[in-house]
Amino acid sequence: MKIQLFSHKSSRGRLSRRRFLFKSAYATAAFASCFAVSSCKREQQEKDISSKYRHRKALIVDRPDEGVLAKVRDAGFGGVEAGIVSPAEAAKARKVAEDLGIRIHSVMRGWAKFNSADRDEVQKSLAVTVDALYAAEAYGADDILLVPGRIDVLPMPEPWEFSIRFDEKTGHLISAAEGQNSRYEEYIAAHNRAFDAFQAAIRSLIPRAEKTGIVIAIENVWNNLFVDAAHMACFIDSFESPWVRAYFDIGNHVKYSRPEHWISVLGKRIFKCHVKDFKLNRDGHGGKFVNIGEGSVNWPGVMKALKDVGYNGWMTVEGSNKLSMAERSRRLELILEGR
Repeated sequence: MKIQLFSHKSSRGRLSRRRFLFKSAYATAAFASCFAVSSCKREQQEKDISSKYRHRKALIVDRPDEGVLAKVRDAGFGGVEAGIVSPAEAAKARKVAEDLGIRIHSVMRGWAKFNSADRDEVQKSLAVTVDALYAAEAYGADDILLVPGRIDVLPMPEPWEFSIRFDEKTGHLISAAEGQNSRYEEYIAAHNRAFDAFQAAIRSLIPRAEKTGIVIAIENVWNNLFVDAAHMACFIDSFESPWVRAYFDIGNHVKYSRPEHWISVLGKRIFKCHVKDFKLNRDGHGGKFVNIGEGSVNWPGVMKALKDVGYNGWMTVEGSNKLSMAERSRRLELILEGR
């Protein structure tokens, strides 16, 4: 609405008192109307922004019952990542979620022990992973998040000392750091055994993943294996299967390298994202996890990197549990807006 400002003088000279009061009242009403329109427009824009991003915003929950899902929806999230339950329980939860207008988009399988020396432990890990695939199918989810195992052989390089060189055909490490690597021989050997064990286990799961229509999404986490983006890309590519992708955790590898670098290297391999923040120490070495928006992650840079590789999927907040659901939702929205 265009507001015309009136002069105190008319073509005949001064305005009459009546005309002046009339025009003043008109202007006041016009300003009030403009403010009301502006306020309504702002409220509508805020609703549009929430609607635009809601389908990408999610939280992690354990058991997605109606009470939890309703709170998640009311906080402005469009989905959740849930725990493993029976297919019957998952189907029931799916119905509840659909009635509330949200999705259970992923299943948190979490840590497996595919590189264990105990064969029974490996089989148990495989069985739990199969259960996760069936739960995800019944939930109507897209994927399971999987950490295949962990390496705990010392000594190993500090996070900032890693400089991985590997054989692109086998994925095996040649060296783990710059210079002499003799002190890391045991770590490198354990790493290569784990790489092979992870491959064998996941290959055995691919037919089940294809049958259920569920992607096995491998997370980059502090398991002392995926410390280099190119090496993780090599691991994903080794399966030559659309059913094995990456679940990229934005905060997990700040202590190793910038998340933007990981995103550019992993590219289309990224199937889902966890939103987490990590604050580096002043010297840039080590640090701690903090609430999203309070750490060292360059969120505008991360969002640009995700846009550059064509990622527009779910962004699931992990941690920041000292914040209310509503506050986590608000901060995630700012991140998605590139702020």
